[in-house]
Amino acid sequence: MRKIEEKEKYIAHKNKEKGKIQTIKEHSENTARLCMEMSIPELKEINRIIGLLHDIGKYQNSFQRRMKDEKIRVEHSICGAQIAKKMYEKPFLALAYLMEYCIAGHHSGIPDGGVQNGRPDSLNTRLQREMEDYSAYQEELEIPQIDLQKVINFFAQDIKNDIDFLIDKFAFLTRYCFSCLVDADSEDTARFCGDGTLPEDLKTNFQSCLEKVNRKLQSFQAETELQKARALLQKQVFDKTGEKAEIYLMNMPTGSGKTLCSVKFALEKAIAEKKKRIIYVIHFLSVADQTVGMFENLFGKDAQILRHQSTFSYDDAEDFSEDYRISAKRATENWSADFIVTTMVQFLGSLYSNRRGKLRKVHNMADAVLIFDEAHLMPVEYLQPCLQGIAFLTRYLNSSAVFLTATMPDFPSLIQTYALENSKIVNLVTDTSDFEKFKKCKFSYIGKMEQETLLSKSREYASSLIVVNKKRTARELYRQCTGKKYHLSTYLAAYDRKRILDEIRKELKQLEVDYPNLEGVPEDRRITVISTSLIEAGVDLDMAVVFRQLTGLDSILQAGGRCNREGRRQGAMTFVFELSEDQKEDERMNKTRGLLKKYADVSSQECIREYYNCMYKLRETEIEKHAIHNDYKDIRQIGFKSYAEKFHLIESNTQSVVVGCNEEAKRRIEDLQKTQIGNPRKFQNYVCSVTQAELDDLIRQHAVKDYGTGIFCLISDDYYDENLGILFEGKDYII
Repeated sequence: MRKIEEKEKYIAHKNKEKGKIQTIKEHSENTARLCMEMSIPELKEINRIIGLLHDIGKYQNSFQRRMKDEKIRVEHSICGAQIAKKMYEKPFLALAYLMEYCIAGHHSGIPDGGVQNGRPDSLNTRLQREMEDYSAYQEELEIPQIDLQKVINFFAQDIKNDIDFLIDKFAFLTRYCFSCLVDADSEDTARFCGDGTLPEDLKTNFQSCLEKVNRKLQSFQAETELQKARALLQKQVFDKTGEKAEIYLMNMPTGSGKTLCSVKFALEKAIAEKKKRIIYVIHFLSVADQTVGMFENLFGKDAQILRHQSTFSYDDAEDFSEDYRISAKRATENWSADFIVTTMVQFLGSLYSNRRGKLRKVHNMADAVLIFDEAHLMPVEYLQPCLQGIAFLTRYLNSSAVFLTATMPDFPSLIQTYALENSKIVNLVTDTSDFEKFKKCKFSYIGKMEQETLLSKSREYASSLIVVNKKRTARELYRQCTGKKYHLSTYLAAYDRKRILDEIRKELKQLEVDYPNLEGVPEDRRITVISTSLIEAGVDLDMAVVFRQLTGLDSILQAGGRCNREGRRQGAMTFVFELSEDQKEDERMNKTRGLLKKYADVSSQECIREYYNCMYKLRETEIEKHAIHNDYKDIRQIGFKSYAEKFHLIESNTQSVVVGCNEEAKRRIEDLQKTQIGNPRKFQNYVCSVTQAELDDLIRQHAVKDYGTGIFCLISDDYYDENLGILFEGKDYII
C-alpha cells in the first residue's frame, strides 16, 4: 500500500480516509495467494489463477477514470472470464467454464450459463461483449501453467460417462471455487479498507474439549440396566473412531446420550485426522438454545462456539465483549470458526446458493467433521441434493459426516442410489439388542373419536400431552379444555411459547414434588398441554401420557419421546387417535395406520425400517425432484442463479406477523414505524406464523401494517392473546 500519487495508473481500491490506494497487481496477487491457502490441494492451481484473473477488467481506462472519481458505471468482472475462455477452452472445456462462472459472478453471484444470444445477464451472452482494452494486465500479472492432467483426473473421478453426475459434480466444484474466490477477495479488501488486520477467528481447543467430554462421560454411573446399556451403546461408537469412512451412521435411541456421544466421536476424529473444524447441524430452531447452551456449559472457555441461525443475532446478544461480537459477526459470513452450530436450512441453503454472501462460507465446510442431528428429517423432495452435497463434501473436500438419529432410514442404500454409489459408509452401532431398554412407553392405536371424548380421556391422567396436526384444531381443543391447560402453536410468538414452556416445566416439577407417584392428583392440579407438532422438535417435557393424532410414524415416535421421558413410570402409554372431523389422507397416514395394526411395537427397528422403505419407494420421483441435473445437460448452460432461486428446503405458504407481546417488541415496532427501516432478524422472538389467506384477512380488517418495510406488524392488541396467539377477529367481537 502506498500514498496516492498522480502517476499511479492501475488502481483497484482507494481508501480516501487514509489517503492510500491498492493497485490491481497487489489485490490480484493477494487474492490469488489467499485462494490457494483456502483451497484443497487438487484445486490450488485453479484457484490461484481465478484469483489472478478476477479483477483484470479494472485495467480498462474507464475503470481507472472511475477510480479518479468520475461518476460512471463500468463492467469489469466479465474480462477475466473472457481470458479464461481463450486460455483453457480448447485443452479442457470444463476447466474454462468453471473459471468463467466464478470470475463473471464474483460480485453479483454465479450467473446462469444460458445459450448464445440468450438473456443479457447470462454468462454466454456476457462473454460475447466487446470490452475496452485491458491487455495491460499481461505486463503486471504472470499467469502460471496448470498441471492439466492432474486437474482432468480430479474432475473425471467417479464420473463413468454419467452426464447427470458430471453436471452435479461440476456445479458443486464451481460453487466451491467461487467460495474460495469471494472469501479471498473480501478478506483482502477488508484488510486494505481497515487497518491491515482482521478480527481473530473463533478458536476451540479440541484436546481440552475432549478431556472435558471424557470427564463428563466418566462421571455417569453404570449401575442400572439402562445405564449399562447406554455405556455399551456408546462403547460401540467409540471403538470405531479409528475406522476410515466418509459417512458414519450413529443410530441410537432417545435417552442413550446421542449428542454427547457424537461430540466425543467428532472431537477424536478431528484430532486424529487434523480436521479444521466441527460443524453441528440441527433441524429445529427451537432446540438451538439448549444445544448451544449444553456445549457452552460443557466446554467453557475452551470453545468459542459460532452460532449461525436465522433467529439469532450477535448484535442483540448481551453476554459478549465487543471484540468477540466483531469476530463472531465476521465468522457468520465465512465460518472462520473451529466449532459451529447451525441449521440444516442454513447449511444446505448456502451449499446450493449462487450468491456471494451465502457461498462465501462453503470452502470452510472442507476438512471438517459434520454432524447432522435428526438426519432422518431431511426433506424427501430435496433428499438427492441433501445427500449428494454431503457425499461430495466428504469425497472431494476431505470432510467426514456423522448422521445422528433414533429412527434411522436405510441411508447406505439411499446414498449409493442418489448421491455417490461407492461412498464409504460405516455403521457405528451394529448391535441394537439393548434398544429395548430405552423404551419408556408403549404405543396404542385407539381409532376415531370426537374432540370431547379425547379431552375427557386425557383428563384421567395427572399430566397429558395432546399433539394434533392443525393449529386451528389445537386452538379448538384448548378452548374446550377445562382445568390447568396450556396451548402451543406457531400462532404464538416464540417469546410466549418459551414463557409457556417454562411455566409447564415448573408446574410438572411441582406436581412430582407434591405427588411423587402421580397418584391421587386432584382434578384442579391435572395438567393438559395441547400442541401442534412443534413440541416434537426436541422439547424436553416429561408427560404421564401422550395422545398423538395420526400422522407419519416418525412424528408419532417423536411425540412418544415426551411420554415418561425420564423412564420413572411403568406402563406409560402414547395413544394414537383420529378425530371424527374430515382430514385429508396422505400416504404417511395410511402406512402408519397399517403399521399400528401390524406391529405390537411400532418403535421396533423392523417397523421403522419398513416405514421408511415404503415412504421412499412411494416417493421415488420426489427424491430427485430438485436435482440440478434434471434441468441442465450441458455445463455451458447450467442455471446456477435460476436453480438457487428455486431451492427452498422449507416449502411453505406461511407468512410472519410481528406482535407486540412485551414492551421490547412494542418498542421495536414503534422504531420500525418511525424509521421505516427494519431487520427481520431483530423481530424473530416476536413473530407468529399465519397462512397467506390469514394474512390477507388481517390486512382487510386493517389489523396489520408493514410501514413500507415488508415486515408485517399487528397494530392492535385486540388481535393477540398471550395464551391463544394471534386472533383473526378482535377480542371485542369474540362471544
